[in-house]
Amino acid sequence: MKGGERDSLFRKIFLIAAIYDFILGIAFFFFYEQIFNYFSITIPVYPMYLQMAAAFVIAMGVGYYYIYTNIYRNIDLVKLGVVYKLFYSGLTGYFYFAGLANVIFFWFAVFDLVFLALFIWFLFYAKKDGRYLEWK
Repeated sequence: MKGGERDSLFRKIFLIAAIYDFILGIAFFFFYEQIFNYFSITIPVYPMYLQMAAAFVIAMGVGYYYIYTNIYRNIDLVKLGVVYKLFYSGLTGYFYFAGLANVIFFWFAVFDLVFLALFIWFLFYAKKDGRYLEWK
């Protein structure tokens, strides 16, 4: 796969990540009651915390869109995405295996692990390619 083709692949990955996080965040921000009821999850007493987390997911979706528009100029957002995906998947995995999280959140963590691997792959590729240095 040549450089331009690989850049195109990574751009598509970040667009998919943007759409995924944006839709997921919107869904949990506005429809958390319906989602929680569907999966028989107790609705939090203070949904503000859930909505704040959903708003953060929306913001990350916007960040992935910025990466999509220029993957090298926005490489620091990729690094932030790695941290976010690492924390979410790690914490969710811990809580799931401790019996404290519903399986739907486990599947979100699995998807985030896939994104995490792809984001790290991009960072290694960008470092090897050297073009990310143009934006420092």
